Amino acid sequence: MPIALSWIEIDANAIACNLRKFKQLLPEDTKLMAVVKGEAYGHGMVPTALTALRSGADWLGVFHLAEAIELRKEGIISPILILGYTPFDNLAQAIDLDLRLTVSSIETIQAASKAAKLIRKKAQLHVKLETGTNRLGLDDQLLEQAANLFKDDQWLVLEGAHTHYANIEDTTEHDYAKKQLSRFSEMLSRLRDDGIEVPRPHTACSAAAILFPKTYFSMVRVGIGMYGLWPSKETYLSALQRQKDPLKLTPAMTWKTIVAQVKRVPPGEYVGYGCTYKTTRETTLAVLPIGYANGYDRLLSNRGHVLIRGERAPIRGRVCMNLVMVDVTDIPEVTLEDEVVLLGQQAGEQITAEQMADWAQTINYEIVARVDPYAQRNFFESETE
Repeated sequence: MPIALSWIEIDANAIACNLRKFKQLLPEDTKLMAVVKGEAYGHGMVPTALTALRSGADWLGVFHLAEAIELRKEGIISPILILGYTPFDNLAQAIDLDLRLTVSSIETIQAASKAAKLIRKKAQLHVKLETGTNRLGLDDQLLEQAANLFKDDQWLVLEGAHTHYANIEDTTEHDYAKKQLSRFSEMLSRLRDDGIEVPRPHTACSAAAILFPKTYFSMVRVGIGMYGLWPSKETYLSALQRQKDPLKLTPAMTWKTIVAQVKRVPPGEYVGYGCTYKTTRETTLAVLPIGYANGYDRLLSNRGHVLIRGERAPIRGRVCMNLVMVDVTDIPEVTLEDEVVLLGQQAGEQITAEQMADWAQTINYEIVARVDPYAQRNFFESETE
C-alpha cells in the first residue's frame, strides 16, 4: 500500500459521547436522528453511522439515495430519511429499500404514488413544509392539495413532516425562528383539520436542540453537534444567555499530513505563485503535500497555520493545488516526513475548525465537510468522556 500523504483520524468515542449528551436532553419518547449526509460532514459516513446507532441514535439522515443505498449495503436496517430530492426514476428503488422520502412538491407525491403502486409497496413520506427558509418545501397554498393526495391514496403513508430554521444559528435574537416554529405548528393543525395526523413531525437541528425544547416534537436531527462542533458562536452565547450549561462537545476529527521537503531560502526571495510573500530574513520552509484539491482552502494563503513538533508554523505564499509552504525557521530540527497537523491537536497546541473557518472566511461546517475526500478515515476510540 502506498504511504498516505494526507490522512484523517476520527475519534469514534468522541462522536459517541457527543451524541449521548444530545440524547440526554430529550424526553424518553423523542427519537434522535444522526445526520450523516455529506460523508458524515467529512468524517466518513458508514463508520460514523454505525457508531451513532451503537450510541443511541434511532434514525439516520442522508441527503440523497446513493448515500442511503450505501448504508443499506452495509446491513443497516434502521430508519433512514432522505432529506434531499429524489428524482422520479429513483423513487421505486428508494421505496423498495424501505427508505423514508422527503417530498416537497405535488408532482413528487404523485410520482411516489405511481412508483409505490408499481412495486406494490407503500411509500413512507415526510413532507417538507415551507416556513420561511425558501428552499425545498410545500407552501400554504399547496398544503390542502397535498393533504387530499394522502387521504385518497392507499399507496401513500404520511409518516412525517419537517422544516428547517433559516437563522437559528446566526443570531442571538430568535424571533424569526419562533415565527417559523409557529408557522410549522399551524400547518400541522391544518393537516389535522383535514383529518390527517402526522405521526412524526420534526424541526430541531443541533442549535434548536440545545436552545429550544419546544422544537423537539417527536424527533431531533443532530448533525454538526454530533461531530463535536458548536453550530456557531451565537448558539453558544445564546445558551449562556438562557443560563443553560453549554454542552461540552469534543471534536472528533484530526487531519494530518507530512513534511515533503525542508529548504533554506535567503532573504528577499518570493514564495509560491503570484509572489505574494517575500522573505525578510533567511527562512526555513517546510513544503507539505496538500492543497486546495484536498480541501485545504486557498483562502488560507498567508493566513493559516499548521502544527509541527507542537508549534504553529504560518503559511507562506499561496496554497497551491497540491502543495503548501510553511515557515519553520523558529521550529528547530524539523525534518523530512515529520507529522503535520492541519486540523486538531498536537503536543498541547490546537488548530480548531472555527479558527480555520475564520481564516478562510467561512463556517466550521465547510471546513470539515471538505476535508480531503481522497484521504483514508482512520477510526479509533479514545478515553473521551
